[in-house]
Amino acid sequence: MLVASLTPNMYRSEDNPAGQPPEWFEAIRAGVLANRSEFYRFVPENPFYGYNLDGAKPSEAIIANWWRQGMAGGALAHYATVDSWLEDYTEDLKKITVPVLVMHGEADQVVPFASSVPRAVNLLKNGSLKTYPGYPHGMLTTHADVLNPDLLSFIRS
Repeated sequence: MLVASLTPNMYRSEDNPAGQPPEWFEAIRAGVLANRSEFYRFVPENPFYGYNLDGAKPSEAIIANWWRQGMAGGALAHYATVDSWLEDYTEDLKKITVPVLVMHGEADQVVPFASSVPRAVNLLKNGSLKTYPGYPHGMLTTHADVLNPDLLSFIRS
């Protein structure tokens, strides 16, 4: 299963005009370097869970838990992980032969739907797609009641 996955890649290029621009990745790095605590509040309060969208009802418990996880991790690892977001996983996807369910929220602001999802499904030999209108990048947390049955259904199939 690929859930809100960045594969095959999420950076903007000629082949991927819907991807994130270079300054987006630099803003992540800058946030981690400047004030990790503040950064780990901003991200879940805004794009990760879609709490910055009209009609969203932020959960302080979810935001605080994301902050806790971020602060428990290593700053160098968090900074360096951005490098993995700049890689292209096209060839890796082509090698996968088992059935793969690609699940993605259409309101994902971290990995915009058009930046990766259609290409991922096309590259997989046996991929299927399940989209979720209005769901954010962190949809496994915010909409577990919907996604978990879909995951179980796929596993059972």
